[in-house]
Amino acid sequence: MAAQAPPTGEPAAEGSSAKSTAAIGKSTNGDAADDSEGSEDEADEATGVNGGAGGSGAGGEGAAAAAKKKKKNKKKKKKSAKPTKQSDPPRVLMSNLFPAGDYPKGEEVPYINDNAYRTTDEEKRHLDSLRGNYFRDYRQAAETHRQVRQWAQKNIKPGQSLTEIANGIEDSVRALVGHQGLEEGDAMIAGMGFPTGLNLDHIAAHYSPNAGNKTILQQNNVMKVDIGVHVNGYIVDSAFTIAFDPKYDNLLTAVREATNTGVREAGIDVRLGEIGEAIQETMESYEIELDGQTYPIKSIRNLNGHTIEHYSIHGTKSVPIVKTNDTTKMEEGEVYAIETFGSTGNGYVRDEGECSHYAKRSDAPNVPLRIQSAKTVLNVINKNFGTLPFCRRYIDRLGHDKYLLGLNNLVSQGIVEAYPPLVDKKGSYTAQFEHTILLRHNVKEVISRGDDY
Repeated sequence: MAAQAPPTGEPAAEGSSAKSTAAIGKSTNGDAADDSEGSEDEADEATGVNGGAGGSGAGGEGAAAAAKKKKKNKKKKKKSAKPTKQSDPPRVLMSNLFPAGDYPKGEEVPYINDNAYRTTDEEKRHLDSLRGNYFRDYRQAAETHRQVRQWAQKNIKPGQSLTEIANGIEDSVRALVGHQGLEEGDAMIAGMGFPTGLNLDHIAAHYSPNAGNKTILQQNNVMKVDIGVHVNGYIVDSAFTIAFDPKYDNLLTAVREATNTGVREAGIDVRLGEIGEAIQETMESYEIELDGQTYPIKSIRNLNGHTIEHYSIHGTKSVPIVKTNDTTKMEEGEVYAIETFGSTGNGYVRDEGECSHYAKRSDAPNVPLRIQSAKTVLNVINKNFGTLPFCRRYIDRLGHDKYLLGLNNLVSQGIVEAYPPLVDKKGSYTAQFEHTILLRHNVKEVISRGDDY
């Protein structure tokens, strides 16, 4: 989820206390059912024996024979095998696919230069080993992200509505982590890290369909798909771009390679401004020809990557995608969303259009609310999202309506932050790619890396 420059410098949310992932995605193992079947068979056998012993003459023999025949005809039910691969659409719990909790690691990249010692340093390796639950949660979120997005890449087609696409992605995420988010607090255990962004053409970020949206994906659209998945408040933020016409290939290649440059350059003690310079150099080495006219591909200079905090998608540090004088350094233990945006337009975005994305501010003031609907919707936000971003559709699916006046009041009071769509000039095309990286004690892990990008 994009961070708009300049950074606000607000303190990141500490988040509510994480609940144990042992409860996430629990499934019935079938042992109880199998035991009951065994008990029935034993009861049948006992009936046959007693009938033979207790009956007299033909009657006793007949009862024994009938019981024996019943036992012979009774077939034991086979144990249902646990699934070993994901379904289409994705509905198989991650905890069933990885019952031991050994979710795949991301791409591990050794540190270099002054930090090369970290790879083998015993103290750093020990510190890393103490964070088992943290890594398990992050890797579960990342594997969920990979499986859902790869399904989406294969199934998104022109002619689908944006609402259909968003619901397909979000329903899949919730199914895989085992939390539908319909009960109070459930969405804060695991589920969507933020609303799915489906940003067409000149819209670069923060667009998700509201109720009643009729937008249909077209053959000539360039769509940025920005997905967030969290487990216990640990958010994986990763995005890709879809285009059905190969004439946009250079735009997508430029942005994908710029993001890979940012991922490669990132590391402990690296200055943020230097990463931005490297990203811009890669991005702007590309150009694109559209309808006989050549356009330079520009980094969108007022969009940034960012740190990710517990239950807070935007931390206190921003990663520029153009050259700056920012000498702030990346630090051990931080989590970053490295995202880049390229454009055939001005390379600068502004707020425009109907808002769908919102988030409660971590430093929200405690002010009296005079509008009842504001009090009601704040209660819904506190109990279901906390500081996780949400959209109107998420409130709709909880069964609430007539809340927009109250939501706008919370925005005006500084309690909730609104994130309207960010757009370049109309007629231009924008693209986005993004990865989440963990700056672990002894290695850099690109937690969201997959075979797709």
